[in-house]
Amino acid sequence: MKRLMSICLLVLAGADVALAQSDDCRLNLSEPHLDFGLMNRAIHRPSGSEIALGERFLSLSLNCQKPTDMSIFYRALAIGAERFRFSDQGHYIMQASDGVLDGQAVELGLIPGRGQPPGIRANRLDWHADHAIAPLRDGLPVQGSVFSVQLRVSARAQESAAHVRDAVTWEAFGLFESGATGQSREMTLNAHFAPAACEINLSNGGVIDYGRMWAKSLNADRDTALASRSLTLSIGCDGPTRFALLMQDNRKGSATGGTDETAYGLGVDNSRNKIGRYFLYFDPFDMQADTQPSLYRTDSTTGGVAWSSSNAFPIPIGQNSWLGFTTAPASHAGPSAIRNLSGQVSVRAILSPTNNLDLSTDVLLDGSGTIEIKYL
Repeated sequence: MKRLMSICLLVLAGADVALAQSDDCRLNLSEPHLDFGLMNRAIHRPSGSEIALGERFLSLSLNCQKPTDMSIFYRALAIGAERFRFSDQGHYIMQASDGVLDGQAVELGLIPGRGQPPGIRANRLDWHADHAIAPLRDGLPVQGSVFSVQLRVSARAQESAAHVRDAVTWEAFGLFESGATGQSREMTLNAHFAPAACEINLSNGGVIDYGRMWAKSLNADRDTALASRSLTLSIGCDGPTRFALLMQDNRKGSATGGTDETAYGLGVDNSRNKIGRYFLYFDPFDMQADTQPSLYRTDSTTGGVAWSSSNAFPIPIGQNSWLGFTTAPASHAGPSAIRNLSGQVSVRAILSPTNNLDLSTDVLLDGSGTIEIKYL
């Protein structure tokens, strides 16, 4: 029993010494949060298969009241020896340089474990996962009271990372750790990705006015097709962007003629009778994309997974099928990256037979739709 008590006292005494040593040291990180900012295809044009997200610089120092083992480890998810994981589509590299120990420049060593000899020696080192950086003299780790090192963190992403449909934020964590002192500091890395923004405009505010029509000029027992009307559509993006279009029916459920997804409702009359339907046609012959001489349309019924063979035939925009444009004929690759798209679109309206309408009061054609961009 006395022997057991004696062992416990020794362990507690050892713990007190370690705690005191930890309190005598401070591990400092000048920038614990590294934000690489906002990326999109317009801001960052990749030169190859990767995008350079930028570089961030910071200082790391360990200050102790008496000479101590100055080796500092970095713990983070790794991709190979020299790269650290920055989400599934990115990585970062951390380089250490300009080591100073107690006011004097020192060589740096990369060591796999505390007390082990350095595997790599240099004035500038790429930090490896689960390795420590230590100050060296005569090629061996040396103790000291104040050790500082400058860090450069370089981040890169796969080119596909910029192809997002919604805003995405990357976040990664790493831990600097002094094994001799128990001190540690966490570092957080962020990067933000957003789709290139595009803006849609329609001439005349998107309004088609058929004016006043007399019932006697319309068919009583069959549909009446009204004359086609045109609007100028323009789409401008802040950089070449792959996108598709679809249109939502703001008078959903009021279209006549069955369940055609390209038919949009004209509202209902005073007796809740459906007034008719309209279609919004896109003709590639009437469209222009940037400086390309020709344009073709392609569509997808699978939300952008697969695309029809591109062609120059007119097509009405749908509520579910995605409509895109490409500069390549007979292609299944989907829409091309376009910065500016413009041209004429035509509205074709069809009215119900007047026998099916309540003409005791004026009937107002009240169709409304919203064109939506889908970023690819």
